[in-house]
Amino acid sequence: MNNLMVDLETMGNKPNAPIVAIGAVFFDPATGELGPQFYTAVNLVSELAAGAVPDGDTINWWLMQSSEARAAITNDQAKPIADALNALSSFVALSCEQSKYLKVWGNGAAFDNVILRGAYERCGIAPCWNWYNDLDVRTMVSLGRQIGFDPKRDLPFDGERHNALADAIHQARYVSAIHQRLLAPHQQPTEL
Repeated sequence: MNNLMVDLETMGNKPNAPIVAIGAVFFDPATGELGPQFYTAVNLVSELAAGAVPDGDTINWWLMQSSEARAAITNDQAKPIADALNALSSFVALSCEQSKYLKVWGNGAAFDNVILRGAYERCGIAPCWNWYNDLDVRTMVSLGRQIGFDPKRDLPFDGERHNALADAIHQARYVSAIHQRLLAPHQQPTEL
């Protein structure tokens, strides 16, 4: 599988936002099959020390989320950002046959992928994917809505919202559902 859905939980919404959790799942949009999964909480102090800049409105938003969502980003197992990024890169290297073809999906052209790449740069670590393989979930959602499929309405969420891995899995499922609906009219019927 060469498609990786990434979801971040952050303390801001700009490219230099501190990451507090990384979730990722390999998936095949043509079949909807899910592959290996990755999750880690990230130590906020390590992100601030690396130069990330938090946003007060985002911090207030997090304070209003469920105790389960807040606990997932503040646990004792949270890794320093450099360790989390190295762990993600190792996960990709072990799970993807040819990482130079890895397509990384993020929820928004200016959010997940951009923030993750910024963290790699702050830490002086090469990202685990090529910038030209960034793909955008929100574009797929817009296309899905145009063909009558709204994932926010039509696909139930399974898991704890605002958990980076649960969000990544949900996004992979609805990108796959939209992908299949878009391509279905162009599939050749198989002969019996």
